[in-house]
Amino acid sequence: MRTPVFSGGKVERVIDGIYFIPGRDEMIPDSHVYILGDPHSHDLSMVDVGLVGRGEEKLDHIERAGMGLKDIKRIILTHTHFDHIGCIKEIMGGLPDAELWVHQIEADYLERGDERIIHGNEMFAGFIRLQYGIRDGFYQLSVHRRLTEGDILEIGGLRWEVLHIPGHSAGGIALYNGKEKVLIPGDTVYADYNIGRFDLYSADGGQLRRSLERLAPLEAEILLPGHNRILRQGTRESIRETLARWKQYLQ
Repeated sequence: MRTPVFSGGKVERVIDGIYFIPGRDEMIPDSHVYILGDPHSHDLSMVDVGLVGRGEEKLDHIERAGMGLKDIKRIILTHTHFDHIGCIKEIMGGLPDAELWVHQIEADYLERGDERIIHGNEMFAGFIRLQYGIRDGFYQLSVHRRLTEGDILEIGGLRWEVLHIPGHSAGGIALYNGKEKVLIPGDTVYADYNIGRFDLYSADGGQLRRSLERLAPLEAEILLPGHNRILRQGTRESIRETLARWKQYLQ
């Protein structure tokens, strides 16, 4: 494998072993993708995949950065909303040996083909059927590992703790690396004092408040959210301020 290179704004290095592919929003958002692991370990993980139709270009970005697609051993979803899972079949077609890891709650939805948790509401379900020509049942998938609260993932030379943080989605998770002080919270909290929606199917404002309360004390410096900018310092203070601003609305 050649030495990884990160140029052209496609794959950005956050720190050694953590890399970032920014989402490219259209009419609806396209989630960021994170690649976890030392590229020389041949044990990489892809966190979230993004919007339908974007799979091929994201795999191309990874290859152009010098990472081998065969080294991507698993896809980990922070949650299964459409903007995070949309191109999963494109990605898995290019990574036929990669496993799919999802929190056990949302794994149940995927395996029985219940797409309410993907669409969020019936209006949006109708929109994506019309816009993308996606039929019901398209996202019925087999899950290789069902993640649960407190799981420790020793992958790619890094250690991540799985935190179950419902509220935006019933099976939402965060990945937390205490040693490197890195938090990947999906759409639960962003870097601009904003939070994920709590009016969608399986969402709950009270649960989201409790999840923010869970994240606020963590010794995190780097915040890698599902959308918008990333934070390279000051994450704990940012989450505390976000909680203070939103707490009264999250009942």
